[in-house]
Amino acid sequence: MDRATEEPEDRRQDEAVRDMVPATAPRYSRRLSDKILLAFHHACDQGDYEVADELLRVLEMMLRRRVLSPDLNRRRSMDSLVAAHERLWYLRHPQEAQK
Repeated sequence: MDRATEEPEDRRQDEAVRDMVPATAPRYSRRLSDKILLAFHHACDQGDYEVADELLRVLEMMLRRRVLSPDLNRRRSMDSLVAAHERLWYLRHPQEAQK
């Protein structure tokens, strides 16, 4: 058997293995709140403070909700939220950052 005829068979085996991977594998590696925080920083970097402010409101709403399962990262999330508010405030009040 030459190499040309082996490749299609190899590809079919690879596809069969992929089909056997359970559908329950996690699709996303970050929490939604982390992605919103990243979007907030991106909006700040772009100078779109109105969008950054709205993203912070969404993030606050998510963190204020009563959590059904205990979140071990809640303290870190709250610290990140406070830091994000501080960043937005300093971006909107650059003269205060000079003091």
